[in-house]
Amino acid sequence: MTGELVQTAPLRLPPAPWRDPHTVSPERLAEYIGDLEAACAANPASGDLRTCLGMAYAMNFEVYKSMDALEAAIQVEPANFFAQLKYGELHYRLRALIRAERETLKAIDLAINSWELSLARKQLQEIRTLMRAGTQKPEWNKPLAQPAWFLLALTVILCLAVYLK
Repeated sequence: MTGELVQTAPLRLPPAPWRDPHTVSPERLAEYIGDLEAACAANPASGDLRTCLGMAYAMNFEVYKSMDALEAAIQVEPANFFAQLKYGELHYRLRALIRAERETLKAIDLAINSWELSLARKQLQEIRTLMRAGTQKPEWNKPLAQPAWFLLALTVILCLAVYLK
């Protein structure tokens, strides 16, 4: 039929093998990552695919690749809730809690229904609980030159004191 319009099927995400990360073999995960990389190359404007790729990299303990994929997903689709949420979750898992809180607050702003809002709020609650418990990595925003020079001077003085004794 020549007068009929051909509708393209919407882009479907591949099924995620990480529902239980302990049941996914490393070979299957590597194969899945390869499939996602090919899909991202074929659909460079898909934030969802890049988010899945970032999650798969995280499951494979490739943190830097995961962070790059999630950042790319946010750049491609700035209003993508799941990309923002998973980017915040990655920082949360790395215990960079201040950054995780900031990124999760952005995800809360992007939530469009109550389910997404509850996911982001739960993650934010867990982040703030860890912050109160003090289980976060400190942000090094102060120069360490002065303490390093002090430690060096103290070491030299102690060495001289031992040597001259």
